[in-house]
Amino acid sequence: MSSANNLKKSLLVLALATTLAACSDNDNDPVVEEPVVVEPIVVEPVISEFTITFSNLTAGQPLSPLSVIAFEDEAPWSFGTTASVGLEMLAESGANEEYLSYESALAAISAEGAIGPGETTTVIITVEEQETLNLSFAAMLGNTNDAFTGLSSLDVSTLEVGGSLSRTTTAYDAGTEANTETAETVPGPAASGEGFNEIRDDTADIITMHPGIVSNQDGLSTSALGVEHKFDNPVSKIVITRTQ
Repeated sequence: MSSANNLKKSLLVLALATTLAACSDNDNDPVVEEPVVVEPIVVEPVISEFTITFSNLTAGQPLSPLSVIAFEDEAPWSFGTTASVGLEMLAESGANEEYLSYESALAAISAEGAIGPGETTTVIITVEEQETLNLSFAAMLGNTNDAFTGLSSLDVSTLEVGGSLSRTTTAYDAGTEANTETAETVPGPAASGEGFNEIRDDTADIITMHPGIVSNQDGLSTSALGVEHKFDNPVSKIVITRTQ
């Protein structure tokens, strides 16, 4: 009986030791958790689209391709300020590549070609939706030294899809070239002279209202322009429709 009891005790002690060892191992082993993969949230930008219809209201002034710039705060040009080199090039030659590279632009686009007297063109600009969104417009009056038309800044922030805004525009003088009207300095079809010249020989050197064409029939004998090239304000009409 003693041997049997001793064997039972030994088995019991062994069973307890094994159980304790197993418990000890479980307590010491680190718990390995599977990593939680968090997928990034991708927020798609809201795109606004505007269709601009641009009409030339003059009888004898071709207008250069319309330049459209979308921006938040600082307009690419403003009445009473000095014209940038980009605007100078646009107003003197109609070339708008430099003007459209405006550093604060959210988006910029040019119409495809010049707009003859009485003609209309359309251009579409798309831009990410902003809390503050403005559009600026500019086009040269070709048979002048440095006249241009457009809108410095038009707020379209609250324009709803399907809504439209309509504005007429006046003629501005870029203040970068004297209004000599000579064949050498007027780039349009009336003279086919020089376009952009980096020398600024207009004493004002600020953007003002354009005084109009004098012409060779009304007192400026050296002018390459005739009375048919004169213009009244407004010189263009712009209709902006939000299409998206």
